[in-house]
Amino acid sequence: MPAINKPNQHFDVLTWTGTGGGSGATRTITGLNFQPDLIWEKARSSGTGHQLLDSVRGVGQNKVIASNSNAAQPNPPNTESLYGWLSAINSDGFTVTNGTSTFDNWNKSSDTYVAWNWKAGGTAVNNTSGTITSQVSVNTTAKFSIVKFSTGGAGNFTVGHGLGTTPGMITIKKLSGTGYWDLWHKSFTTPATEYMYLDLLNGVASDSRQWANAAPTDTVFSGESGYEFAANSDFIAYCWAEVAGYSKFGNYTGLSSSKVFVYTGFRPAYVLIKKTTEASTTYGWPVVDKSRPSGYNDTQELWVDQSVTGATSNYNIDLLSNGFCINATNNTNVNASGKNYIYAAFAEAPFKYANAR
Repeated sequence: MPAINKPNQHFDVLTWTGTGGGSGATRTITGLNFQPDLIWEKARSSGTGHQLLDSVRGVGQNKVIASNSNAAQPNPPNTESLYGWLSAINSDGFTVTNGTSTFDNWNKSSDTYVAWNWKAGGTAVNNTSGTITSQVSVNTTAKFSIVKFSTGGAGNFTVGHGLGTTPGMITIKKLSGTGYWDLWHKSFTTPATEYMYLDLLNGVASDSRQWANAAPTDTVFSGESGYEFAANSDFIAYCWAEVAGYSKFGNYTGLSSSKVFVYTGFRPAYVLIKKTTEASTTYGWPVVDKSRPSGYNDTQELWVDQSVTGATSNYNIDLLSNGFCINATNNTNVNASGKNYIYAAFAEAPFKYANAR
């Protein structure tokens, strides 16, 4: 039996249509089988940026960070009062509050929205595994943790992530000032030095200072204060590790003239992709999920590095019972000949229990 036979108790996708209403009106979005700790939301039908909030930093006005921007928390600054904000996390979803203007962020009338939701461990606790004490909320079953930490002066440091196993992917954002979304992935060729930016089109970069020349371990990840991790600054990290039948972090090689099938061992609810060997063109990080819209061969992608609206079937990615298929041929962002791509995938159902598509 898979370690997790009900993935929707740890990760799930919510979609809704805005109802508008007056300034200060609230709306509760439900449908989860858990209380979320990371809520990653995007307006599908408007160019509003991504909205990331979590239980460690807290919710409410001035708590937003955006995967499509390097700006500090909040991002964009001081607009939640105008366009709405996430005001509460609930046992099966969350509550949003309208701002004083058009409510674009969460609840504009007739606009469509999506939220990707992960369960961590609720209230954060101190983790002293690294040279820096971190505040960690961790789901040890689904291997997901939210890590808040502050750097000191210049020099190398380590931070405890709480997973108890080596991560498959980590993304880190500076909170107290501008800074790119630093990302580490287990499929990097040289994991001690390579990194990417979640908010940029760039391919893989390499510098021994990024991770202090040390790949993450089962207890910590590393960095150099004063390089990408500015000294005396606050950061938030989201860390995932693989769980068979639930999550997968891997890579594939594009074929250009042929479809590419990627085996995950489960029917994906969510897939994120990025070319590593060179910069992407126009849009860098496509993400598809089970709900936008549902149905075989009809998946609508968004891009975590962009605030643009979604587009249907540009990349034509099928979510299948045991993996996903890239149907787009000769598309440089997802299927260029000989190019390497990394991905992150989370399950709707393990292969054993997945209905065929």
